[in-house]
Amino acid sequence: MTQSVCILGVTGSIGQSTLKILEQHPDKYSVFAVTAYSRIQNLAVICKQYRPKVVVVPSSKVDELQLLLKQYQVDDVEILTDEEGLVNVAAHSSVDIVMAAIVGAAGLLPTLAAVKAGKRVLLANKEALVMSGDIMIQAAKDHQALLLPVDSEHNAIFQCLPQNYLQIDRQGEPQLGVSRILLTASGGPFLNHSLDELKSVTPAQAVKHPNWSMGQKISVDSATLMNKGLELIEACHLFSISEHFVTVVVHPQSIIHSMVQYVDGSTLAQMGNPDMCTPIAHALAWPERIHTHVPALDLFATQQLNFIEPDVVRFPALKLARQAMKAGGLAPSILNAANEIAVAAFLKQQIGFLQIAQVVEHTLNHVQNGVAESIAQILDTDRLARQVASTYILRLEH
Repeated sequence: MTQSVCILGVTGSIGQSTLKILEQHPDKYSVFAVTAYSRIQNLAVICKQYRPKVVVVPSSKVDELQLLLKQYQVDDVEILTDEEGLVNVAAHSSVDIVMAAIVGAAGLLPTLAAVKAGKRVLLANKEALVMSGDIMIQAAKDHQALLLPVDSEHNAIFQCLPQNYLQIDRQGEPQLGVSRILLTASGGPFLNHSLDELKSVTPAQAVKHPNWSMGQKISVDSATLMNKGLELIEACHLFSISEHFVTVVVHPQSIIHSMVQYVDGSTLAQMGNPDMCTPIAHALAWPERIHTHVPALDLFATQQLNFIEPDVVRFPALKLARQAMKAGGLAPSILNAANEIAVAAFLKQQIGFLQIAQVVEHTLNHVQNGVAESIAQILDTDRLARQVASTYILRLEH
């Protein structure tokens, strides 16, 4: 019997990689629902090929999609809209697996809806967990949802941890002989740039990642190392571990995707070619393994693996993320909101590369932290942080 899949964010790089895996295993998986925000032409082509039952787009894009579907002679798809549509498909009774791949805070409510509906949730949207960590993890326990990490680093950690590690009560302390998590970072395209060189970095340079094919926002986050900061927060929530047990290791080759150290001196690493299809396939089929088109690692061609301590002077975003996780409560939401606004401003050339972290730090200092008691409170804080960040950017521009 095939499992029914909903892909939130189907036109992005993770969504596209997910379709590749599903296409290889038509006997195991079928596409029930897909969602997209702006690439409506791409979405229409996907509807023609995969014939989902339901599709979700912004209400402003419905006419455009209907016209394209008519051209492609696709007349058997239901169109839902906006946040309500996303939440509906994520929790739909016909869906077994939800790929949560919407970028940014927009992915929070549909991801939480999938968790509360008890789905197998493949988590590629790190911001959802950064914002609502404790609430999301508790909801997964309460509703017996299976929350599986798709980020290559967290998927690697998951593979290197003892079996059933996530099922035991950990309360911030490593258990079952685990001593430390080593979270790897490629270092991004500016690993060897000086502070002076970083001042003049352009958006075009920042979105060219040396190892991975990713969207603009995540590519900029990788360049500032904020991506690794968000992943550090995500790892703390996923694996219920305090931030001081997580060490970030810059590994430019992106061959080792992350490691787990044990009390007996062992370090287990998950290695592979940098292709998101591997962690997607792992999370789709876990605890089984399925074939992918990704070639096995050629150790003879991989002649050198380097490991470097991250430089938080040139890349302060990593330090800010660690501080936000340590502060807890609403601080990670504030950090994430400010970063989304700052990255968007950088991509529009309104601020410089180094000012991204400056905007985030300012916002963390000017939005009050508190206990994250509800999703409504988190979303209110998110809105306030965006306003504070936007106002500060206007000051920087003048």
